[in-house]
Amino acid sequence: MRDEHLAALKARYATALRDYLGDPGESALHHAYELGRRAIVDGLGVIDVIALHQEAQGKVLEEQKAPESCVSAVEGSARFLTESLSPFEMTHRSFQDAVAALRRLNEMLEEEARRIAHALHDEAGQLLVAVHLAVKEVADGLPPRARDRLIGIRAPLDEIERHLRRLSHELRPTILDDLGLVPALEFLVQGVSERAGIPIAVEGPKSPRLPAPVEVAMYRVVQEAVRNATKHAVANRVDIRLAVLADEVRCSVKDDGRGFDVPATLNRKGDRGLGLIGMRERLNALNGQLTIDSSRGRGTEIRITIPLGEHHADPGSARG
Repeated sequence: MRDEHLAALKARYATALRDYLGDPGESALHHAYELGRRAIVDGLGVIDVIALHQEAQGKVLEEQKAPESCVSAVEGSARFLTESLSPFEMTHRSFQDAVAALRRLNEMLEEEARRIAHALHDEAGQLLVAVHLAVKEVADGLPPRARDRLIGIRAPLDEIERHLRRLSHELRPTILDDLGLVPALEFLVQGVSERAGIPIAVEGPKSPRLPAPVEVAMYRVVQEAVRNATKHAVANRVDIRLAVLADEVRCSVKDDGRGFDVPATLNRKGDRGLGLIGMRERLNALNGQLTIDSSRGRGTEIRITIPLGEHHADPGSARG
């Protein structure tokens, strides 16, 4: 916030506070609410508004002669401050509602991804098996030359099956539900490492199991980070380290790629690329945090923290 804007807001706040203490009606109190809204728009926080208030209140108290008037001014300014902070309370509640909605949306998307992955893996797989059997049945009744030509279509059918299986695992790996986060990450990086041609290591405990929302969010964020490392960073190696503490789970994804200017990327308007917004939204839904340490030519380390909160790790049983 520019200095002249802050000075103007201070002056408006001091004037409005004096007006309210002189005539403590609803109209004057409404000015406090509007000033709180203005402070939010200008990017000020609660502490900034309290500082504004203390400065204005200090000037008011300096003008008071009798102790009784000081007490009255303090009581009245407290009501004024409470009203000026009420927009922050409403904003906080709206944020909590948005986080809850985002969490529900992520759950719906994951459920839909699970359904599509199941259809690709099982239903499409069964159809391909039926095609293989039909081809064999027809081929068995053909002369050798025609049979060989018909059998030749098995190779592209096998390739289609491998692609469908890979798409199914990328959408929603069943291993994540059945065996947990670390086995799912190991399976993920195995495929990525083969395609990218670089080593990717995963370290972390395989038990106890983490809460399902935590496992899914961590898997998706790491998946995006690994994709960035292999697609954009031109890395020669990626290391993933997972640690489960009593009250939170931490993960580091570190590469030796070319790195990037973090502030410039985050402040870039429009498409910020690298999937950083999606990664942060995933974590915001669980009160998690994403920290990026990177600079040009020095690689990138992404640190992820998700509090376990009221959740508790459970035994490594499979989940449906």
